[in-house]
Amino acid sequence: MTAMMEGKKIVLGITGSIAAYKAAVLARGLVKKGAEVQIVITPSGKEFITPVTLSALTGKPVISEFFAQRDGSWHSHVDLGLWADAMVIAPATASTIGKMANGIADNMLITTYLSMKAPVFVAPAMDLDMFAHPSTRRNLDLLRSYGNHIIEPAEGELASHLVGKGRMEEPEQIIEVLEHFFHRQQDLAGRHIVITAGPTYEKIDPVRFIGNYSSGKMGYALAETCARRGAEVTLVSGPVTLKTVHPRIHRIDVESAEQMYQAAKAAFEQADAGILCAAVADFTPSTVADQKIKREKDDLVLHLQPTHDIAAALGHLKQPRQRLVGFALETNDEVLHAQDKLQRKNFDFIVLNSLNDPGAGFRCDTNKITLIDRQQAMSYPLKPKAQVAEDIVDKLAAILE
Repeated sequence: MTAMMEGKKIVLGITGSIAAYKAAVLARGLVKKGAEVQIVITPSGKEFITPVTLSALTGKPVISEFFAQRDGSWHSHVDLGLWADAMVIAPATASTIGKMANGIADNMLITTYLSMKAPVFVAPAMDLDMFAHPSTRRNLDLLRSYGNHIIEPAEGELASHLVGKGRMEEPEQIIEVLEHFFHRQQDLAGRHIVITAGPTYEKIDPVRFIGNYSSGKMGYALAETCARRGAEVTLVSGPVTLKTVHPRIHRIDVESAEQMYQAAKAAFEQADAGILCAAVADFTPSTVADQKIKREKDDLVLHLQPTHDIAAALGHLKQPRQRLVGFALETNDEVLHAQDKLQRKNFDFIVLNSLNDPGAGFRCDTNKITLIDRQQAMSYPLKPKAQVAEDIVDKLAAILE
């Protein structure tokens, strides 16, 4: 990972904390790694470290106000948000964390954060009681839910001379976090991943169908994550209202389980891996009425027949070089059912979610999963689906040959 920071554009945000002295070491370390660093400092941050010192370390004028004092030119937070490969706020005080969490854009640093298109890393620094306060914990949870990366503070002696958690993480460790992040961004380069997402609709007549509540959010988050990390992605999508963003995603829209089966099977032949996230119908009507069925009697009997088992078919086709990831949504005996499905479908690992977990499953923006392979099961807390996708793709990347 020695060259991971080379040429990277980093916005370093500094706030009013005694730990601001560490920001000078962090800035210098980033520059030595080959990064281009633009510092944005709050007015109170300048009480702890001078812009002259920071500018000397980065070779760039430090930005603090919305307008330059000398000529009145505007410092564009929007341009900074587009320029950066990452934003690091270190140290981040309780006040700044609160403003970030609640969108209080009263200084240049917060407006830059709110305009940031790149990943944001937050390194808190404050006294132990402030860090432990419920409002701080809530604000950090909010930032996590927005997709920010929180670099947990260390334990030790604080400025108050109390000992506990609240010390900003050391600059060397922060740089290591960034290097690992950028390394992970291209760990799927050259790979082809097939992902199924969303529901299937099985027609009853021209206006009615059998379907389910899948929104496709988890599958689309996986597609964006794989593409961002370097993979070429074929996304076989059932009917959803979502749109793809990354240009490396090739989307194939389907409606029925049969259409998804044919598309997924064809795409998987040349793929390195498949992630079967779609909620595919197990049964479809034996016949489809040509015209809308009228209510002419009290009872309507639908004759259903099994659909193709996409997971089993791809598991059977899977070559030694290929990897296959499945999903299991269970309501009882979750782990046992998931382990059985893992074996039957020839998955390398399976993602278990439970409808018994609030905030997980269909239509939610969050998910709570357990990753199960043939050796172990690892459970994760409730997270935004974008972060859940990172966990799943981390495991897939680790087992790809």
